[in-house]
Amino acid sequence: QVQLVESGGGLVQPGGSLRLSCAASGITLSIYTMNWYRQAPGKQRELVASITSGGRTNYADSVKDRFTISRDNANNTMYLQMDNLKPEDTAVYRCNGVRITRVYWGQGTQVTVSS
Repeated sequence: QVQLVESGGGLVQPGGSLRLSCAASGITLSIYTMNWYRQAPGKQRELVASITSGGRTNYADSVKDRFTISRDNANNTMYLQMDNLKPEDTAVYRCNGVRITRVYWGQGTQVTVSS
């Protein structure tokens, strides 16, 4: 059974940092394109960052130079390092893995940026 489990969310002050993790089981994460999405209340889901099986990364303009996506193949885990967080980063963050016709989602982790 495939599972993607996110962790690392929480409450942080503006300007702070968090690191989200997405631990995979049942799939080999390194051969998937892995993505981080977020959705804030009343807003559409937004693709935040991606990393391909070849290691190519891509970021939404709103998080460029603040967020870093990475992957630890040995531990079958993906990360999202989030620095200089802003209140508008508040959302539920979910990881997603895609390979051809297979798509898997995690359950999500809440990130709240507030003073």
